[in-house]
Amino acid sequence: MTAPALELVATVLADVGEPVEVGALATGVRRVVPITGGMVSGPLLTGRVLPGGADVQLLRNDTETELEARYLIESEDGELVAVHNSALRVASAEDSARLRAGEPVDPDRVYFRGAVRLETAAPRLARLNSHLYLGVGTRYPRGVRIELFEVQ
Repeated sequence: MTAPALELVATVLADVGEPVEVGALATGVRRVVPITGGMVSGPLLTGRVLPGGADVQLLRNDTETELEARYLIESEDGELVAVHNSALRVASAEDSARLRAGEPVDPDRVYFRGAVRLETAAPRLARLNSHLYLGVGTRYPRGVRIELFEVQ
C-alpha cells in the first residue's frame, strides 16, 4: 500500500480579533480567538471567510497549543461551507510566548497542522463532504493562513 497523496485545494487567510482568555484550568490555559473574516482562494474553493467563527484554544504547556476552529466560508457563488479544524501548534517556549503575544515568528520554527472537516449542502461542492483534508497553518499577528490539502 502506498501513502496517500496530498493535493492543494485552497488557501484560507482568516482575520482574527483579540484573544479572550478564560483562564487557567487543570488541563491548561483556555482562550477564545474570534474569527472576524478573511479570504479563500484555490482551484476547488474561492470565496470569503464569514465573521462570527472562533478558534477555541488550550495552551497545554509552554510549547504546545491545541486549536479547535469552527467557521463558515461563503463561495464566490454564494454556497456555504462549514469548517471544523482540529489542530496542534508546537514551537519553542520562546516562540510560543511570542505567538501568544501576537508577535511574528518564523513559520519554519513552528509545527502547525490540523485535521480539517468540510461540510456543505451545495451540489457543486459535494466532494468536500466525502474527503479528508489536512491543514498546514501559519500564524500572523492579526490572522492565520491555512493551506488546505485534500488527502487523495
